[in-house]
Amino acid sequence: MSGVAAAKSGTQWTIDAGGHRAVLAEVGGVLRSYVVGDREVLDGFGTDELAPACAGQILAPWPNRIRDGHYTFEGTAYQLPLTEPEKHNAIHGLVNWVRWRLAEQAPDTVTLEYELPSQIGYPWSLALRTRWSVSGDGLRCDQEVTNTSDANAPFGYSVHPYLQLPGVAVDDILLHVPARSQVLADVRLLPIGAARSAGTEYDYTEPRRIGETVLDTTFGDLEYDNDGGSAVTIAAPSSDASITVWADRNFKWWQVFTGDTLAGERHRRSVAIEPMTCPPDAFRSGRDLIVLAPGQNWSASWGIRP
Repeated sequence: MSGVAAAKSGTQWTIDAGGHRAVLAEVGGVLRSYVVGDREVLDGFGTDELAPACAGQILAPWPNRIRDGHYTFEGTAYQLPLTEPEKHNAIHGLVNWVRWRLAEQAPDTVTLEYELPSQIGYPWSLALRTRWSVSGDGLRCDQEVTNTSDANAPFGYSVHPYLQLPGVAVDDILLHVPARSQVLADVRLLPIGAARSAGTEYDYTEPRRIGETVLDTTFGDLEYDNDGGSAVTIAAPSSDASITVWADRNFKWWQVFTGDTLAGERHRRSVAIEPMTCPPDAFRSGRDLIVLAPGQNWSASWGIRP
């Protein structure tokens, strides 16, 4: 357990238990590192780096993209800043570059909070509270969000961890995604339809080598576990090494990204596995969009099992 000032990602909080150690950073309330034994599970980043390609960030109050940053909610039109200007989209929400504050900490647990103020394009206020914990079973994230404004608020949530298997190239990773369909996207990575995955290059309902397939793909129509949640797994082809990202029943979609558009050393080096409560552009489509009433609290859990 420690708090050390850093130039770009802010104060660092380390939690440790059962041979599992994670580092959370103040800027974005981000999961910067997760080590099991001597093995780094995440493709993370240094304390004095900006989070590359949204590595480890919390994405709220919407995940992924909103077309033109424009949407209508309960009869009123809103315009968000275009944070992905080259594609003319608003991307990944409003909390990934702000400073979260420490609420509670223990050797194996840290809780961070951020109060999102109402603003142009999103005139609702939210209180976000994230509890990170580690144990011999892995890493767990429990997220709570409360609508502190006086009107209904649209909401979606995701996270953006990049996972890696040491010595295993992305092409050789065995990927398992329990989804029966995938979203069809245009050149701006916005949804234009959906297709069944069975028998296609996007069918990962049984573990299968990624190969040369390029993924920046939203998967839906999930097959749920007995507890109502779902999980995506990457595994090594010639050993029992694997990493599972699990999510509870609040998450109805998965985004898998093989890093093909990233530059330099990060190009196709790891796989981003993102549980999402809603698909891209949900503020416009309404698909699985969460509507929080004034004072309403929402909670969800996800985690990583190496």
